[in-house]
Amino acid sequence: MERRRLGRTGHHSSLAVLGGAAFWDGDRAAAAAAFGAALDAGVNHLDVAPQYGRAQAVLGPLLAPVRQRLFVACKTLRHRPDGVRAQLEESLTLLRCETFDLYQLHAVTDLAELDARAGAVEAVLATRDEGLCRFVGITGHEMTAPAAHREALRRYDLDTVMFPVNPRLWSDADYRRDAEALLEEAARRDVGVMAIKAVAARPWTGRTPTATTWYEPYTAPADVARGIAFALSVPGVHAVCTPGDTGVLTTALAAAQAFTPQSADQRAAAVTACAGEPSIFPMPTA
Repeated sequence: MERRRLGRTGHHSSLAVLGGAAFWDGDRAAAAAAFGAALDAGVNHLDVAPQYGRAQAVLGPLLAPVRQRLFVACKTLRHRPDGVRAQLEESLTLLRCETFDLYQLHAVTDLAELDARAGAVEAVLATRDEGLCRFVGITGHEMTAPAAHREALRRYDLDTVMFPVNPRLWSDADYRRDAEALLEEAARRDVGVMAIKAVAARPWTGRTPTATTWYEPYTAPADVARGIAFALSVPGVHAVCTPGDTGVLTTALAAAQAFTPQSADQRAAAVTACAGEPSIFPMPTA
């Protein structure tokens, strides 16, 4: 699988970042198979969080023997500095790591949340200074995330950002404007950029979910490939996080392995094809 330099981290990350949310239910056999498939496909970057169910506990034993092969990223939702530190230490223990390569402020969705997490940002930056993590980043969903992340880059010395990129979102003029402004700012600062929700299709809207993602993902290989290729072809995006469902994971890995850049016309066609889908945002609260 192709690799790209993840901004000033200097790490050359695989185009597909293994999304830890896929290991939510803690099924050890399924986790071992999916984790092995990702490594076999050339993945060298793992992203996980305490909020992903039992993912940390089930990934720890799998990660330990191959720790040196993977760039390991974790996250925190905590607001209080002491809570941030406690959660980081718990995650290190569960994942059987001495340090993280990247530690991220998780789910910073808007400016109000960015303001509320001021103490947490300083705590995370302090863990970088102490050597508990090498790099610091920010993540977030919702339509307001790109503007919040751009402001975060202005306020703090961050190394990475992670936010949604897909053709449906690019059909929204306001979101695209804010996202492209964030991408420009990230490029100016040499900040690594990871895309999430590349293969999100639509909300479940009351239907019985057939995947473990909170949104309905595309599952047909052509549709998954379109979303992955779109995100990876948007200027400034370095990698794409795989969806939080082991059933879609194999298809997403294959799409990343087969990636060829989309032209501007192909990206425009993808936007047109997906523009009629209902938005997955706002995220469901239940």
